[in-house]
Amino acid sequence: MKIGVITINDFDFHPNARLREAALAKGHELSLMNPYRTTCTLGVKGPGVKDWPGLFDLDLVLSRQGALIGDYCLALVDQITGQGIPVVNSRESMRLTRNQFLTLQALCAQKIPVPESFFITTETGFMDAVNLLGGFPVVAKKANSWGGRGVALVENSPMAQVVVDSFLEERKGLLVQRFIPPKGRDDLRVFVLNQKVIGVMRLTPPPGDFRANFHVGGHAAGFDLPKHLEVLALEASACMGLEICGVDIIMNQDKEPYVIEVNHSPGFRGLEQATGLDIASMIIDYLADRYGERPR
Repeated sequence: MKIGVITINDFDFHPNARLREAALAKGHELSLMNPYRTTCTLGVKGPGVKDWPGLFDLDLVLSRQGALIGDYCLALVDQITGQGIPVVNSRESMRLTRNQFLTLQALCAQKIPVPESFFITTETGFMDAVNLLGGFPVVAKKANSWGGRGVALVENSPMAQVVVDSFLEERKGLLVQRFIPPKGRDDLRVFVLNQKVIGVMRLTPPPGDFRANFHVGGHAAGFDLPKHLEVLALEASACMGLEICGVDIIMNQDKEPYVIEVNHSPGFRGLEQATGLDIASMIIDYLADRYGERPR
């Protein structure tokens, strides 16, 4: 089986390296393509893609662009599927999950618990949200934040002014959310593959930080997921229409769970280190079993 990966990173990037290692071990080929080095074409022969050598020899394309996936890359996914080549995950699921508010909006509509949130476009809206949340502190997030980046804890009015000035873009909006203190809190990353939970880790914020993300120094450890949280993670994955995803669940000190993010291109370095699981091989096995070689 020949697998193409949409990514702006090379094989020095952990997920790409591990996926290639797992693919080769199982007799498959895996190649990378930067989407922004391709050209989408339209004409009498229909939609096409140029500047991607070997595209039509691929059996499957796996998108690994994450929250910063651009409009061009989403258009490219449509061009590829238009050629009869499957893409994992789907364009629509990636469109939703690249935006934190659209993700929470879809989850909330399905009665899946999410943190109390406001999506604002003005400084006045920011302060209104703070008041409705009961005052400072609050959490501010860019809609395309990822890995703990683009996220700030806002503890007072002067800090709010700084965050508004640096984070707020009127046309993109800004999330303002209730702050759940780290004390007594559980931060969980649940890796879902084909509507099955294949790995879970509990993350602990580094000293002096409220963010538990692995990318900002959070400590990862394996975690036995209770059944009700497994159901919650699978509901979130299904709501987003994702075949592969990471579902981030936070529980407050009263152990009330909230889904705070669904990632369509989750990293798994921390999960593999914390659990000893071979996540890369599980992904490759799923792709081979689910799709196999594409009819030519």
